[in-house]
Amino acid sequence: MPLALIVHGGAWDIPDDEVAPHLAGCRRALAAGWEALTNGRSALDAVEIAVRIMEDDPTFDAGVGSVLNRDGLVELDAAIMDGATLRSGAVAAVRGIRNPISLARRVLESEAALLVGRGAERFADTVGIERCADEDMIVPRERARWEELRRLAAYRTPDAFQRPPGEVAGLRGIVAGGDHAPDHPGLRIQHPGDTVGAVALDHYGNLAAAVSTGGTPFKLPGRVGDTPLIGAGLYADVQTGGCASTGWGESIIKVLLAKTATDFLGAGYAPVEAAHAAIERLKQRVNGLGGVILIDARGRVGYAFNTPRMAYAYRVEGGEEVAGV
Repeated sequence: MPLALIVHGGAWDIPDDEVAPHLAGCRRALAAGWEALTNGRSALDAVEIAVRIMEDDPTFDAGVGSVLNRDGLVELDAAIMDGATLRSGAVAAVRGIRNPISLARRVLESEAALLVGRGAERFADTVGIERCADEDMIVPRERARWEELRRLAAYRTPDAFQRPPGEVAGLRGIVAGGDHAPDHPGLRIQHPGDTVGAVALDHYGNLAAAVSTGGTPFKLPGRVGDTPLIGAGLYADVQTGGCASTGWGESIIKVLLAKTATDFLGAGYAPVEAAHAAIERLKQRVNGLGGVILIDARGRVGYAFNTPRMAYAYRVEGGEEVAGV
């Protein structure tokens, strides 16, 4: 089988001044995962390694540099799936874990499939996953954004938090509720999805997918989106292909975006066609925003998104690296 690897750094309205860091981060993740594949490591190893690189990069909303919830804390979700066995591991709403993707990998190797909150953190202690203080996960950029979101939220009535989320221009994140920013009259706002993800095919024909995120800014404590949910945030099956999703989690969950995309592969769509068909389903059925990256069982790559930008990088054996936003 030809080696193939694709990574993404989130589908949202990435500001101009964050384009270069997103591209550089995706390229570093691709290089690390590609080195693993060329050295005979498994697809599962490659996607974990690639996602760890992005978790350690404060550019992304994953690991260090993640957005803050309404309590001003970082809560993380991650998942990984093996397309050969259909085994998966996921964690949700965990705190003080620098690399939740590696914790998810250890869950995959356990008798469980999904662990959450304190239970996942206690499991991390038993398997030797490094813990850290909450403050170690927070970067000044996200603290400043949280302060601004908290200020804007003060303008909103309690029932505003029940309405669809949106983003204030210039902020990576959502203001809970409403369609306009109170201090930007008439401004239409869009929802980001700065999840990171990777999909790989190794020489043995095995596929794997992995995703990690800090979620949506100013989210309710305990809120979990699509990322750790198999079929929504990711899916991998050697009979069809592998997919990692990114975007508005609440809408992605409703259409099981990753499984939808790989089902299109199984129906004979080429990866590019499957990616676009899945995003079209997301838009038509639930007016959702997001993106997907795909690799099929033959090592062909595809991606699509309906947000202003999505950071990505990929490589297929015999070809050159491709990256874009």
